[in-house]
Amino acid sequence: MKIKLPDIQTIIYEGGSIEKKGGEGFSEKDITLTCEISVERLNVSIKADSTPLKYILLRWNFTEGDIPTGFTKVLGDEWERAYGTMEWRSINPDIFMPWYFFITDSSDSGKQENHRTSAFGVRVRPNAFCFWNLDNAGATLWIDIRNGGSGVLLSGRTLEAATVVFGDYDNISSFNAAQNFCRVMCDDGIFPKEPVYGSNNWYYAYGKSSHEEIIRDATIVAEYTKDLENRPFMVIDDGWQPNSCDAPWDRGNERFPDMKRLADEISAMDVKPGIWIRLLIDLRRETPGAKDEWRLSRDNTFFDPSHPEVIKHVKSDIKRLVDWGYKLIKHDYSTYDMFGAWGCFLKKSVVEDDQSWAFYDRSRTGAEITLDFYRAIREAAGDTLIIGCDTFSHLSAGLVEINRTGDDTSGHDWLRTRKFGVNTLAFRLPQNGIFYMADADCVGITPHVPWEKNRLWLKALSLSGSPLFVSCTPDLLNSEQEEEVKQAFTINSVQKDSFIPLDWTETTCPSEWLHNGEEITFNWFE
Repeated sequence: MKIKLPDIQTIIYEGGSIEKKGGEGFSEKDITLTCEISVERLNVSIKADSTPLKYILLRWNFTEGDIPTGFTKVLGDEWERAYGTMEWRSINPDIFMPWYFFITDSSDSGKQENHRTSAFGVRVRPNAFCFWNLDNAGATLWIDIRNGGSGVLLSGRTLEAATVVFGDYDNISSFNAAQNFCRVMCDDGIFPKEPVYGSNNWYYAYGKSSHEEIIRDATIVAEYTKDLENRPFMVIDDGWQPNSCDAPWDRGNERFPDMKRLADEISAMDVKPGIWIRLLIDLRRETPGAKDEWRLSRDNTFFDPSHPEVIKHVKSDIKRLVDWGYKLIKHDYSTYDMFGAWGCFLKKSVVEDDQSWAFYDRSRTGAEITLDFYRAIREAAGDTLIIGCDTFSHLSAGLVEINRTGDDTSGHDWLRTRKFGVNTLAFRLPQNGIFYMADADCVGITPHVPWEKNRLWLKALSLSGSPLFVSCTPDLLNSEQEEEVKQAFTINSVQKDSFIPLDWTETTCPSEWLHNGEEITFNWFE
């Protein structure tokens, strides 16, 4: 469907709503809504003096030929990570689809002649949380401009809320159409200078680790990659700081006595040191210099990133890790810490309508506050790479080099890895190399997971052209298994492979893939 003005425009504010049909926007009360088409994009902005604004709703009614018909399946995105539930489904008017969605009229497994896919979305980094409803008669875009659960107070400011884009793709697969539309939504992604791969200690240690054990892990990954020009990472996950999954971040615990020395020792092995951090939590109230006014009104366990002193504090934490010598920083939990929910439990937008809390700064939308938080991290990190985990996918594009696009895989439960990992890899792979590098999470190699299963996941990630991290119990693998891991690292250290799910319109766990033009089968269920 070609971009066009909406048929109905609605503004919802605290205490009421306004609805108008057609046109390029309208003015009523102290509110002005503008919808302007420019170069196949619809720019949506809004201005208000004192009215607390909550949502902008834009409705497009379909006419014949606007969207594919017949065999019709729909794929929407997720707010942050995927949770094993992404799928092509029937039209369901009660499903809310964050950021973008696709409609296709045939399977990717067959011939692509007369295959059509239509796409609806918003450009990355909108100043609002945007989500869609689709029904047989049309599509509705919800532009959530609230501040927390309350209306935003713009005080005469014009908010550039979102840029809407549509797309139609004929005679190519729905996967290729999805990639093409991701390029329409994002043309300014940032990426590592070299492919990122290596080791992460989480899925065998689960926080029970030490300086010595990290050095052992780094020694192993150095040995496995000794002949590779692109050097691997050794990422230290949760467990190095004084309190488990909690602040402060200014030192290690008794098992990690000197975090700078640890980074130096890893670097001396020709391995790049990486580290995990959770920036907004202060459960035990041990953060030096923290003030009560820094805390979220919704839950004072967490810092409020709309407060300027919190942003200064976040920058200082990031700069400290950089000064210690870490070349990759994985920041985690921020969506949950800011908004109080995991993406898999959100029925509609990021804050349910019955909540009325607000951020410290009422003048910015929740999305603007999130973006400024991401920008602060990016600025403080300098040349150090950033992995976002539990970050909003559409808002982090262009601000992180790597995004953890799925919920945790497992070192204990193969079914979790199969469900979350394979689903994430397939359905978020169109974003890879366009929004960011899409990290579908680790291969957890432990005694609890059968090797014949893990080796499939290892192979898929190695061929995917996206980051591969292995979390392996030391001394577990035999020589043949070690060679498979070494080969996976060798392939993934380059990340130039093409890897496309063929049966993703029929299943949530694709087994048929196209690798560099050759069909390959993964028997996930044998």
